[in-house]
Amino acid sequence: RSATLHTLTPASLVNPKPLVAAIKEFFGSSQLSQFMDQTNPLAELTHKRRLSALGPGGLTRERAGFAVRDIHPSHYGRICPIETPEGPNAGLIGSLATHARVNSFGFIETPYYRVENGRVRRDLESVYMTADEEDDLRVAPGDITCDPEGYIQGDSVPVRYRQDFTETTPDQVDFVAVSPVQIISVATSLIPFIEHDDANRALMGSNMQRQAVPLLRPERPLVGTGLEAQAARDSGMVIVSRTNGTVSYVDAERIRVKPDPTEADPSPSEIEYELQKYHRSNQDTCLNQRPIVFEGDEVVAGQVMADGSATEGGELALGQNILVAYMPWEGYNYEDAILISERLVCEDVYTSIHVEKYEIEARQTKLGPEEITREIPNVGEESLRHLDETGIIHIGAWVESGDILVGKVTPKGESDQPPEEKLLRAIFGEKARDVRDNSLRVPNGEKGRVVDVRVFTREQGDELPPGANMVVRVYVAQKRKIQVGDKMAGRHGNKGIISRILPKEDMPYLPDGTPLDIVLNPLGVPSRMNVGQIYECLLAWAADNLNVRFKIVPFDEMHGLEKSRETINGKIEQAKNKTGSDWLYDPEDCGKIQVYDGRTGEPFDRAVTVGKAYMLKLVHLVDDKIHARSTGPYSLVTQQPLGGKAQQGGQRFGEMEVWALEAFGAAYTLQELLTVKSDDMQGRNEALNAIVKGKAIPRPGTPESFKVLMRELQSLCLDIAVHKVDTDEEGGSRDVEVDLMADVSNRRSPSRPTYESMAATVSTEDDE
Repeated sequence: RSATLHTLTPASLVNPKPLVAAIKEFFGSSQLSQFMDQTNPLAELTHKRRLSALGPGGLTRERAGFAVRDIHPSHYGRICPIETPEGPNAGLIGSLATHARVNSFGFIETPYYRVENGRVRRDLESVYMTADEEDDLRVAPGDITCDPEGYIQGDSVPVRYRQDFTETTPDQVDFVAVSPVQIISVATSLIPFIEHDDANRALMGSNMQRQAVPLLRPERPLVGTGLEAQAARDSGMVIVSRTNGTVSYVDAERIRVKPDPTEADPSPSEIEYELQKYHRSNQDTCLNQRPIVFEGDEVVAGQVMADGSATEGGELALGQNILVAYMPWEGYNYEDAILISERLVCEDVYTSIHVEKYEIEARQTKLGPEEITREIPNVGEESLRHLDETGIIHIGAWVESGDILVGKVTPKGESDQPPEEKLLRAIFGEKARDVRDNSLRVPNGEKGRVVDVRVFTREQGDELPPGANMVVRVYVAQKRKIQVGDKMAGRHGNKGIISRILPKEDMPYLPDGTPLDIVLNPLGVPSRMNVGQIYECLLAWAADNLNVRFKIVPFDEMHGLEKSRETINGKIEQAKNKTGSDWLYDPEDCGKIQVYDGRTGEPFDRAVTVGKAYMLKLVHLVDDKIHARSTGPYSLVTQQPLGGKAQQGGQRFGEMEVWALEAFGAAYTLQELLTVKSDDMQGRNEALNAIVKGKAIPRPGTPESFKVLMRELQSLCLDIAVHKVDTDEEGGSRDVEVDLMADVSNRRSPSRPTYESMAATVSTEDDE
């Protein structure tokens, strides 16, 4: 018995398989295990702070009613009332508020300051409470006015009590919120002047900041909210010093810090920080870190030493500050379109780097192993010029669509050979190499420079998928300048598509000759009620002229009524006095400037709102979306073209589009859309031949989907068939059943009359 006790191991007592299976199931297939959104640091941070009512043990989108999705008083300070998706997930997916935390029981808590006899005790530590704990307490918002001693001003204070909003006297208040930002999420708290925006637009602004592409040269906003540095630091994208010390060495790839000696450690060893260089993120954006300290600099614990992607000086920098005017320009900014200056293209203001990953496996097949090689059949030397002797592309090669990245050949059996090849082999008796080209090529519409190649084999001890002998990964980077069709947005939900890029000299210009960078439509503001963009634009204009940057805490009414307006007017006037440019500020018409047409030099009819806007370039780039198809793959059952760019598909012409053409009576257009351009198999081949040979296009036949429908009805035991009425010369008619399957074979079916031949017969009959 003692022998068994000695040989017992934890593995023999506990069966780990159920645990391993549960973990694998959760991370492999659960709705709540997601691919991290790494578009920019804010996207990563927000994704980690997401709250979901979906998933196992939760709701489903279809079952969730309006009440579940709606905002609830207990969300205050715990779940952001603004940041949630648009569409079917609205209200089911939320974001944790800035000051909230999840306690050990899984409930969300938020902090408050205690109030004693009308005095806010900010000197004491804040108290974290869950929703049910604060239910019987009177809680005042964070932006109430207090005197220097901390006593609440005014006779009545708005409070939340038992899930209701009421008013009470200052001595009845139990707690006060820690900050006005407490109720909103990180992304929302980065929007300046959010109190002047409609909630729907603030929602779009919060969501679109997460889609901003990190740019080549990041620039901090001139007008921020003060949370940019904290957001950048908490995203983990920047490198922060762990100790006080001195920078002993800096280059592009590493920073070394010599910590200051302490009593505990009189001679500490150097700490080395590795920097990420041009790594690919999950969304194909580029992750890169740049040092911002110099050799010999003193650093303190917690100081930012290297910027990541989309950060500058340790602050979040998702976009660029550019000179904007709100005015129509020749209809090019109709319906949210955006007119931009060529400067943004030439000076790489909105240029971003994208890294694509391409992967190929060499597998073990029934006919033998696939091989990665330079010896590819029927491929000229020109196509192989970038490949090394193993058949893998060199790092640094420039590739365009169709170029070979990795050469691969697959063994093919007898059946794979076309008949002409079999005939040649029978005549000459020559045994050619039985392989077919299966190389990895650059997909349609892609181009770039190869920045990295990785080869994984079993010999090196790499874990490969079952059946694979070798895996090759190629990383291709490209610089994307901004272009027509790209999507841009501000922080206030003011989004649009670039419609035209004008030369600098044609852009409207200011009285001092400065051309504008971007022209937005003023009609995008009134009905959408996102006036925060105007406040931001004017304050940033003042900041640019004063050469300072402003931090504006959201909900500033606690500092006085109409504080935003008062501050901005004061700052623009200050800018005018400092620069001596009288045109900067007109007290009668604040924020408006006379602008001149760049093409003629004449002044525009009215003064125009001009300022600096912080505009983002979003990840919805036209290069990833543009797509065209001539001929391509078809669906197996319906024989209709596939859909989507990935499948090289066509554009869907749906039911409602058909109604539109029916309403116009465009019969022939409609006929070819529903037959030869779609699923009339024989008709489309004949049409192609006719077009290639320059002949008249024959009349269409029967669509394949109609045949499938007939067969489906017949499979339900319905005796359904297609009949046609034949009229003989005597005028008698007879009913003939048509075999729909007969016209598949080209030889059996009679050649169809063409539209032109029909027209010719009609005209000859008329002549007679």
